[in-house]
Amino acid sequence: MASTPTSQPQQKTNRIGLTVLDYRGSKTTLCAGCGHNAISERVIDAMYEMGVQPEQVIKPSGIGCSSKSPAYFMGRSHSFNAVHGRMPSVATGALLANKKLMCIGVSGDGDTASIGIGQFVHLMRRNMPIIYVIEDNGVYGLTKGQFSATADLGSKLKSGVVNDLPPIDTCALAIQLGATFVGRSFSGDKKQLLAMLKAAIAHKGTAMLDVISPCVTFNDHEGSTKSYKFTKDHDEPLQEVSFVPAFEDISVDYDPGATVDVSMHDGSRLRLRKIEEDYDPTHKANAMKRLTEAHEKGEVLTGVFYINPTAPDFMELLNVTDEPLATLPAERVRPTRQVLEECMEELR
Repeated sequence: MASTPTSQPQQKTNRIGLTVLDYRGSKTTLCAGCGHNAISERVIDAMYEMGVQPEQVIKPSGIGCSSKSPAYFMGRSHSFNAVHGRMPSVATGALLANKKLMCIGVSGDGDTASIGIGQFVHLMRRNMPIIYVIEDNGVYGLTKGQFSATADLGSKLKSGVVNDLPPIDTCALAIQLGATFVGRSFSGDKKQLLAMLKAAIAHKGTAMLDVISPCVTFNDHEGSTKSYKFTKDHDEPLQEVSFVPAFEDISVDYDPGATVDVSMHDGSRLRLRKIEEDYDPTHKANAMKRLTEAHEKGEVLTGVFYINPTAPDFMELLNVTDEPLATLPAERVRPTRQVLEECMEELR
């Protein structure tokens, strides 16, 4: 008697009818246990839960272990490995050509804070609509683990070499320059990182997330300040972070005065349950002060440091047309011969 074929369990779908498998990428080639892989998993979860259309996402990156990550999530999206440190200019060009795209740029601490710091600076000050993720392990993982510019003063390599240079704090730099959503998380903190990524997706402007992501090969030993153990032992969260998207408006009760709700431009809400009662994430001076204090105490401060959901982004500042430039026909973007002649006449 022939057996009856068993039916496969139906995959759960999100609000646009896709399964979580639709947001996955290729199999990772990074070291087993690498924090970067955990970040890729949270990106998959965030995009799936927010119902983002994969084909509408671009994933530019630079060079380094971190910049391989876009291959490991959202295989249906558009990827571009740029020259080392040049991801911001590629992202800027792509978004100016098609403002309808969502951009998640992935970089590393070396890619951002050393060779690419000039491009990082100008991207932050423009408030370009981009989710900028720094996978921060404090070393150059592809070139045998030398210190990067974010390595803490006094931290030690596996070889015993001690870092004698002060670190660049990319979060403090981003806040000072004009980014409108700035936070730091830890690749091992699934709940916090997922909530911050979902809020970054809803944000209109530059969302810069520095994610401490231990390098299990070169920077996870005693003496490292970016190891799993050190980060867990010294993690000092500013607040408990949760996020309520506009399409899932859920009422949650909190103690009066203990929670701050930041309304996003699309109606979503970033909900910050205070641990420090006097901290205001919409105040730049507070953010800079708290980051400075954390460095002095040797804390790994995590959470949302600064957010301004109402600032105009770069597209608004340039008054870019609603219709993507990449879709405009030649007759609408190419000056006529008469216009060119008038321009030449003005230069005489």
